[in-house]
Amino acid sequence: MAENKDYAALMQNALKELRQMRAKLKQLEESKSEPLAIIGMGCRFPGADNPTQFWQLLKQGKDAITSVPSDRWNVDEYYDSDPKTVGKICTRYGGFIGQLQEFDPEFFGISPREAISIDPQQRLLLEVSWEALENSGIIPKNLAGTQTGVFIGISSNDYSQQLLTREVDDIDAYLATGNSHSVAAGRLSFLLGLTGPSLAVDTACSSSLVAIHLACQSLRNLECKTAIVGGVNRLISPEFSINFSQAQMLAPDGRCKTFDGSADGFVRSEGCGVVVLKRLEQALEDGDNILAVIRGSAVNQDGRSSGLTVPNGPSQQTVIRQALENSKVDASDISYIEAHGTGTSLGDPIEIGALGAIFSKTHSPQQPLIVGSVKTNIGHLEAAAGIAGLIKVILSLQHEEIPSHLHFQNPSPHINWKELPITVPSQATPWKRSENKRLAGLSSFGFGGTNAHVILGEASPKVVETPKVDRPLHLLTLSAKTETALKAQIEQYRTYLNNHQNLSFADICYSANKGRSPFDYRFSIVAGSTTEALEKIDNTLSPNNPSLSRKGWEGSSPNSPPLGKGGSSTNSPPLVRGGWEGSSPAIAFLFTGQGSQYVGMGQQLYQTQPTFKATVDHCSDLLQVYLGWDIKEVIFGKEEIDYPPNPPLVRGEGNREQEKILII
Repeated sequence: MAENKDYAALMQNALKELRQMRAKLKQLEESKSEPLAIIGMGCRFPGADNPTQFWQLLKQGKDAITSVPSDRWNVDEYYDSDPKTVGKICTRYGGFIGQLQEFDPEFFGISPREAISIDPQQRLLLEVSWEALENSGIIPKNLAGTQTGVFIGISSNDYSQQLLTREVDDIDAYLATGNSHSVAAGRLSFLLGLTGPSLAVDTACSSSLVAIHLACQSLRNLECKTAIVGGVNRLISPEFSINFSQAQMLAPDGRCKTFDGSADGFVRSEGCGVVVLKRLEQALEDGDNILAVIRGSAVNQDGRSSGLTVPNGPSQQTVIRQALENSKVDASDISYIEAHGTGTSLGDPIEIGALGAIFSKTHSPQQPLIVGSVKTNIGHLEAAAGIAGLIKVILSLQHEEIPSHLHFQNPSPHINWKELPITVPSQATPWKRSENKRLAGLSSFGFGGTNAHVILGEASPKVVETPKVDRPLHLLTLSAKTETALKAQIEQYRTYLNNHQNLSFADICYSANKGRSPFDYRFSIVAGSTTEALEKIDNTLSPNNPSLSRKGWEGSSPNSPPLGKGGSSTNSPPLVRGGWEGSSPAIAFLFTGQGSQYVGMGQQLYQTQPTFKATVDHCSDLLQVYLGWDIKEVIFGKEEIDYPPNPPLVRGEGNREQEKILII
């Protein structure tokens, strides 16, 4: 006999499973387009050693191109105005950063002997990555053992060529690791103890933007929880410049005249940029400072174009459309494009044509698409070009302004400007926050045919709870591995405080105290404001002030305070100076018993410190169950308190004094 079945129950189970499958499918689809948060950045670009200086360069419309420095090659020996001249370079210019030879290997646990064989690109990458992590509020050593990924765009190898010109007897054990592109990423993972994916990307000019794309994919796939992403380029030898000159790719005047009628090539540049990424959901949960949000990205290839290095307009259209689709963003929402824009008479019209094909239906002369290129300021950073453009867009979003696009005097006659709703900002253009979130696109095209496009936008304004009463004093602590480095850091903070007096001094202190690694040589001041802090720092850096020393106060008088005690004199503010031996002392709490309390004790702390307030509230709630009244009313009182040398006991029954003291 057939078994009776409860078809209604079966149908209900089937519907339940179907709903669960749909929910999982929706979650999977959403994860593919999950936004990524940019929580930190660092850079060294021509004319700028950090993001603050980079913004000043952009805001002021500066051109950072200079003559080739003498520590690279003899420009007079290699220069010839005729690009067809064999063995010569048709330009005397480039975009350069300093400190090619300067490097502190011991800071990164590298021996001086090994450092000699390490490509300056690797050295620069270590420094800027460290700065980017500190900018994000992450102490580098805390990443050890974490699922953090490293994605680095790098393509040149000038230094290894120089090393290989030595006698074979001079080849040491560090040549391979010091110059392999894979180790540029791997060394960073090794140094910090990172266990996430670690890889170097070489797609030439699009390397660092492809690295961004791969990092975003890795974060969404949960291969890593944090990603360090960037690009680096160093110009050390003349050989590739000779090659580009022979190919007539270089602008003789050393300027990228992007979209201009006089565009005749690009100028080579060097630099490094690094950003730190997390999934947006994770960054919000961790309370990170979100600089901007990557909505999506795409990568493709030119395939067979009219030449190996000739751009392919339809492929550029495809990668931009795919990035928009991956981002769940409509073309009409894009207000700015940071173009690849190298400044060639062939590439510029192709790129503008591709943008016109996508945005001509969504924009108009009244609401045009703004298109610019950072290469007009700092040149073509090749493998680091994409990350330079990304950092420019982040800064533009933060400062609500699109910087001017340089060298745009006569629009290229090869571009049909009248038919395109596109404008090039010859002056700085406001880019204010509004009801509609600001979004930008960023393109990077490699000369091997690999194209990348990223969509990014502003982060939602962070709501910060400010205490009812600001803390009257703040502690600023700095540290370094050497006395010289500490002095340099103090100088940097003096400059920063001078240039950012509108910022909260409390926030600056918090970031310095919590977001930087503690090292042996230390410095601290207590101040109530930026103005007071600057005064104390100026006194500290005065030539008459004793040196900072790991041993304590060198040259101080017998009455000077001992190490770690602070103190003041006519020449120096209250400071804490000295070394750290690597182990934290034990902490003990001493309860003095009755007699030390007074009305209003701890009230200012209660009003300004959330943790203290929460603890007092919690203890009061526990006691109220037994007392039947709020003990805070007795502790703090309501009348104004003029604290005498021997304050009276808190009002109330004597047998409640211990509870009040314990709570405080």
